[in-house]
Amino acid sequence: MKHFILASIVAGAMALPAAAADYTIMAPAGPGGGWDQTARSLQAAMQQEGISKNVQVLNVPGAGGTIGLAQFASQQKGNANALIVGGYVMVGAILTNKAPVTLKDVTPIARLTGEDEAIVVPAASPLKSIDDLIAALKKDPGSVTWGGGSAGGVDHIAAGLIAKAAGVDPTKVNYIAFAGGGEALAAILGSYVTVGISGYGEFESQIKSGTLRLLATSGEKRVPGADAPTLKEAGLDIAVQNWRMVAAGPGLTAEQKAAITADVKKLATSKTWQETLKTKGWQDTYLDGDAFSQQLAKDISATETVLKEIGLVK
Repeated sequence: MKHFILASIVAGAMALPAAAADYTIMAPAGPGGGWDQTARSLQAAMQQEGISKNVQVLNVPGAGGTIGLAQFASQQKGNANALIVGGYVMVGAILTNKAPVTLKDVTPIARLTGEDEAIVVPAASPLKSIDDLIAALKKDPGSVTWGGGSAGGVDHIAAGLIAKAAGVDPTKVNYIAFAGGGEALAAILGSYVTVGISGYGEFESQIKSGTLRLLATSGEKRVPGADAPTLKEAGLDIAVQNWRMVAAGPGLTAEQKAAITADVKKLATSKTWQETLKTKGWQDTYLDGDAFSQQLAKDISATETVLKEIGLVK
């Protein structure tokens, strides 16, 4: 009888669902930007879908995410409850800042989203079209100030590629980097910079309200609902898309990595997350496992090539 009772207890315990992990997600940037929005969207969706009962978001801004990355890599070794948001911007910042800590020092889990860049000006700007911007750029590159995310990130790369495609020396682009999307937006709205460049989702509400004018977007196709041409339609042979990923701490076991990947995949396929993508205007570019590792290596190599072409990396 004792053996029967013990076996029943063990069987019952085994039948119970595994407790949901509590996660802390680092957004290696200030509030308001794309990484912060991604981290807080992950927080909301994980809790809504019951993937995690308690998710905290931590902001550690600076140097294109490399300050947060270094802190995360040193403090979260073997911690299966810690995640960090990153992406194209971080890849560029690691290269331009010659950061001692790279994505090899963490455990990349999955690519989550893709987002076209948007080129905007304040509603009162004399620049009415992308053609006007190119004309101003050709006349005096230094007089056009670009406000965007961290130096060497996708915003900076896109500005350099636009100049190069227009026949302007990309090393003469007058780019002003901001630590967070909120700071960049304030500078654009206040006309402290000539033109703003960032992910479409970060400007969407201001574009729709009429406080910002959308000159062009950077993807292969027009952004649905956006009344502006792509850069290619404007005669510039460029297609650039920002992407964002999530990574875990270094030194994880195969079982820990598999469990985190399963949670992230459950989130990425959930109704809540799919609704978030629609609301934010983000594209679903989910990729994990070996396929993501291989793609990440290709993206790092391609980014280094582009940064050298526009003079940001020697």
